[in-house]
Amino acid sequence: MSDTSSADANGIDGLRDRDSAGRARNARPRDGLGRPLPYGADGVARQPEGVVRAPQDTVVEAQALLDAGKPFHAHEVFEDAWKSGPDEERALWRGLAQLAVGLTHAARGNATGGARLLRRGAGGVEEWAALTGRERPYGMELAGIAVWARALGDDVERDSGRVDARARAPRLRGTP
Repeated sequence: MSDTSSADANGIDGLRDRDSAGRARNARPRDGLGRPLPYGADGVARQPEGVVRAPQDTVVEAQALLDAGKPFHAHEVFEDAWKSGPDEERALWRGLAQLAVGLTHAARGNATGGARLLRRGAGGVEEWAALTGRERPYGMELAGIAVWARALGDDVERDSGRVDARARAPRLRGTP
């Protein structure tokens, strides 16, 4: 049986969904925190993958998604920048993607994973800033973002509970 059969598009027979080039793509709908929903359910529109954006546009789009309580989707925007941006910025975007995934895990109730990824992302953006001497790339306040991430990681670990992703979203460029 081929990976491109019509049954595969619906996830039947346990095969992965594939795009026209044969790459694995999960066509299942997802909720606002990126959790898969049953086929046919109404989900949140997915972020398109592989979009090349200007760095300023990445920050604006990711912030809008964070403000909407969709950190999983913000992670996908950061991941696009990580994969398509210049080599010298990959660690920055990877760290920001880890922060968004950490918030996603915390909002889903995974305290251990959330705290771990929030701290890893904080360390990543701090390390990148120290290596490059850039504390405010594209207007982002990396020191403030790292403080936010560590504080949220501590809260999540201490309370072992689910957080409201919208209420606890970071301000990438400081206070509004």
